Amino acid sequence: MKLPFAEPYKIKVVESIRRSSREERRKWIGDAHYNLFQLHSEHVFIDLLTDSGTGAMSDQQWGAMMTGDESYAGSSSYYKLKDTIEEITGFDYFLPTHQGRAAENVLFSVLVNEGDIVPGNSHFDTTKGHIEFRRAITNDCTIDEAFDTTLIHPFKGNVNTEKLEKVLQEYGDKVPFIILTLTNNSAGGQPVSLKNMHDVRKLADKYNKPVLFDSARFAENAYFIKIREPEYRDRTIREIVHEMFSCADMMTMSSKKDAIVNMGGFIAMRDPELFRQCSVFNIMFEGYITYGGMSGRDMNALAQGLNEGIDFDFLETRINQVEYLGQQLLDFGIPIQQPIGGHAIFIDAKRFFPHIPKEEFPAQTLANLLYIEGGVRGVEIGTLVADRDPVTRENRYPALEFVRLAIPRRVYTNNHMDVVVAALKNVYDNREEIKTGLRITREAPIMRHFTVEMELA
Repeated sequence: MKLPFAEPYKIKVVESIRRSSREERRKWIGDAHYNLFQLHSEHVFIDLLTDSGTGAMSDQQWGAMMTGDESYAGSSSYYKLKDTIEEITGFDYFLPTHQGRAAENVLFSVLVNEGDIVPGNSHFDTTKGHIEFRRAITNDCTIDEAFDTTLIHPFKGNVNTEKLEKVLQEYGDKVPFIILTLTNNSAGGQPVSLKNMHDVRKLADKYNKPVLFDSARFAENAYFIKIREPEYRDRTIREIVHEMFSCADMMTMSSKKDAIVNMGGFIAMRDPELFRQCSVFNIMFEGYITYGGMSGRDMNALAQGLNEGIDFDFLETRINQVEYLGQQLLDFGIPIQQPIGGHAIFIDAKRFFPHIPKEEFPAQTLANLLYIEGGVRGVEIGTLVADRDPVTRENRYPALEFVRLAIPRRVYTNNHMDVVVAALKNVYDNREEIKTGLRITREAPIMRHFTVEMELA
């Protein structure tokens, strides 16, 4: 008899969560102006808002925190983290930041200027926000297959190299760099193949452009390369990661994802001159270059977490749990992005609520209904996140209108996933009863989804 699959860890500490009533949840979401970011955490039963900073650290990480060096300058924790990053990624220079968007802020302060065009594969919200804040423009070169949620393609995160070369030819010096997001979050947690990375690298060399990896989920991307790209099946995750980063000149990372820490991020690069220029902004925005917004204990936990995050058994367990949730939803006919990605399930709200007009935010409507039904908090990755056009101020309606259910690392059991399935199935079975969506009553001028206020339409 084949042994059943089990998690490669034991649970040592637990945190209580409270069940609430439907009536309570209706009141709470109304008080939050139908914005799930505004809910109190104790009002949430299963929190799938994000996998960022919400994972469970290991005993080794907690132990490492106790030996953190809190020296203002020259901390041994900094050098431990530096050595770990260099060993895993191959980058010689790095700057710690308090999280991923801070890394973008520092790096883009050096590289992005007004009028620039930044091509890539579905830039995520903070990346796009930092670029557009500097009056530059993003250009999405993701392959067309990514926008058909029913299509099975192993690497929907890939860049269409023909689209990319057209941008490079047309805009020339206006392109400061090419960005690859690993995995491609906005397209549904979809990976980028190593072949595609090498193809992008060749184009970058042809047009003399640097390549930036947004590396928040690089380890999950490496797992999919090992599983789905035949020529890498016998390579270790560490070996695949090293080859991945050989295709890049620099990286930003929100360490709150694949490094399984609650706070932290960094920039890494090969160019010493870029390091010197970024150091100026790191000191201005974050802190001294050997702590940059992170304590010594947090740098120690991050160094340990980077090694744990590229462990194959851990990655297999994590991604199998996402698969477990997604397959049950597919069995009930609930439309999601296929194939199932790495860190989350992405529900296709256009197919879920085809009768709700795009102007009434069907994904945000669905996310609210899922919370009311089961106390499950997801997040909209659609029109709210797409924000308004910075010139016309009109809503941008993306091709993909998702509710993302992001699963924290080492936190929930499959029993929790069963609750999510049941709650979502109940909403799906009664979807025709939902006649209207939501409308905005107040919003910020940029990255509005975090603080937007809405009402029933």
